[in-house]
Amino acid sequence: MPFFRAFTSQDMADLFGRAQSIICYAGPGIQHQVAQALVAAAARIGPELIIVCLDFDERVLRMGFGDIDSVKALKAAGINVTTTPGLRMGLAVADEEGVSFTPTALFLEAEDRAEQGMNGMRLSKNQVKEALARLSPGAKAAAIVMATTVEEKQRLSKIEVEVSAKPISEAAIQSIEQNISAAPLANFDLARQVRVYNARLQYVEVELNNAAIERRRIAIPPSIQELGGGEELEGRLKTTFDLIEKNSSLSSKPLADKVAKLRKDFTPSLGKKFGRAIMKSAKPRFEKRLNALRAELVLHQEKVATELQVQLDKSRKAIVDHYTPLANAQLPDPAVGLFGGDVEAWLNEELAQVFPLAADLIKKMALELDYKDVTFETLKEKDFLSAVRTAFPTGDWDKAHDEFKAAGEVAAAREK
Repeated sequence: MPFFRAFTSQDMADLFGRAQSIICYAGPGIQHQVAQALVAAAARIGPELIIVCLDFDERVLRMGFGDIDSVKALKAAGINVTTTPGLRMGLAVADEEGVSFTPTALFLEAEDRAEQGMNGMRLSKNQVKEALARLSPGAKAAAIVMATTVEEKQRLSKIEVEVSAKPISEAAIQSIEQNISAAPLANFDLARQVRVYNARLQYVEVELNNAAIERRRIAIPPSIQELGGGEELEGRLKTTFDLIEKNSSLSSKPLADKVAKLRKDFTPSLGKKFGRAIMKSAKPRFEKRLNALRAELVLHQEKVATELQVQLDKSRKAIVDHYTPLANAQLPDPAVGLFGGDVEAWLNEELAQVFPLAADLIKKMALELDYKDVTFETLKEKDFLSAVRTAFPTGDWDKAHDEFKAAGEVAAAREK
């Protein structure tokens, strides 16, 4: 066996399949193929000669270090399985042959990917025994049994166990099963494929909301419309009324134009089906520009705060002045019954029900940003890649798509 090597679940299963006297497995979790090899070994050499130490935790399972059914299979085979919180290294021992390895989190990458790197280091016989002696009381006892001399047995006996472990209870298994049932684990193959694009691209929407007061209109109450109309406010006064004049200095159009330019410069549309997107590499500059616009919005709000109520009062007065002669000519019943014939007071009361306060309009102004990640369903759309290429013509999208397909090779192989 080479000193440095790739060490996969298949390699581990082969190693355990050769064992004749003792097996030890330690890692954050255990994959199905390895667990099945241990179950077979338990039937061959006895479960009491197999030591398994995991970090039995829901977070570990969600990272793809193993699965809960494998743990249940080990326990059903009579193998004593313990848990050590925070365990992230890996150790595989069969008799005097051992490998220290880095376990693979399937959420991040496939274990049997095409370009398999080195994640394992062969241990010497002495290193195997010392590692066992420090791992757990059961592993230490096995190491002492494996010792070939009295001196070696004495040396191993003096080594202190460094890893704290406790048995995995049925209650712990049931608790995690319930949590996974309520919120199932990710499909790791699909998650890796999606992450290829999410590292480069993200959907985004940026909107300037409730700032265009010049486009706001109010509905003239029916009780006032019944008074008839006139030509004095034609263009502004029909069944609805512009809150402020179109050419008002309070218009948000200059700010809205800058937001539109920000969209054009950073968030091109991928088409109606997909929406707008942004390159992850451009996000820092985009958000810097966005923060500058937010500061401009604050200044706009401050300006509006000092002038808007004056203009709203002016607009309401224009309506009152327009309808007062009409109301006096045909006194409405509520103007007489509730306001003693004071039609101006009645008109102001009616309009108060529909006219907003300046403070309420100002506090609703916001420059809102919403990011969303690309989904696997989107990636399967046949015209997605062409839309991305068109929107971002200099990106190496062929490479990204090749990585996307490679991340799904494991899933495709399993379906065959």
